[in-house]
Amino acid sequence: MINKSGIIKESFTEVIPTLKKADLFSVFERHVFDRKRVPYNRRDFYKIAVTSGTDTLNYADKTVEVDQPALIFSNPMIPYGWEAKSADQEGFFCLFTEEFLAFKDHRQLLKDFPVFSVGMGPVYFLDKMQLDYISSIFRNMLREYNSDYSHKYDLLHSHVNLIFHEAMKMKPAVEYIKHNASERIATLFMALMERQFPVDSLKAILKLKTANDYAKQLSVHVNHLNRAVKEVTGKTTTEHLNERLINEAKLLLQHTNWTINEIAYSLGYEYPTYFTNFFKKQTGISPNAVR
Repeated sequence: MINKSGIIKESFTEVIPTLKKADLFSVFERHVFDRKRVPYNRRDFYKIAVTSGTDTLNYADKTVEVDQPALIFSNPMIPYGWEAKSADQEGFFCLFTEEFLAFKDHRQLLKDFPVFSVGMGPVYFLDKMQLDYISSIFRNMLREYNSDYSHKYDLLHSHVNLIFHEAMKMKPAVEYIKHNASERIATLFMALMERQFPVDSLKAILKLKTANDYAKQLSVHVNHLNRAVKEVTGKTTTEHLNERLINEAKLLLQHTNWTINEIAYSLGYEYPTYFTNFFKKQTGISPNAVR
């Protein structure tokens, strides 16, 4: 990620340290950042960008040649990177967390919005009228974001909502180059798994625990997921999940004052004895011994 002086930052909070987590949001003009390349990686925020330049976008297993004005979406679950092909990099982008969309209608829209779903295309090409309209929304966001108006985040919510709905009326770009399917599925699996960690609250109960859970989330058959992950990483899906779960359990045991029952529950175990048995099987020692 980049701060206003052009320094690469990986954490969204480092860019906007003065904002509260509940309304974390920022908006920029693209030309302010003299970047020719953004490395392929997974970010910890949602992004909406409008561009009139020529770029190459690498998104999960897809490469999209953005050779006309476009509206582009990215989300925390899917890694992406891009390379600028033209000197003209006019446009805008905004960054926000899921917490920014604090009220119910926005949360539901964000969850169900097609371009924020795994496996969907992120690019919407724009005609002149659409480009002018989307750009005007971003200009309004910039003005409100830099204002002292006490309710400006309510307005910013509404502007983001407008962009969502405009995109929902469009058709995404479908011409792209697909990379190796196994690499794509393995990359999405690993990104989705890491998205669940760290567990930093007793209310944040782990939702995806098995290969079947991940396969359902990624809209693939569990056998297909297992084959792809094994082919690319050399480990099974279950091995990855067990290793990540044990690492998280050890951190919680060593660095929190949560009871073992609370840790078991936060990691998705309904009964603490199941967690204790799993931990002993994987490590050879009990959770109490680690603590």
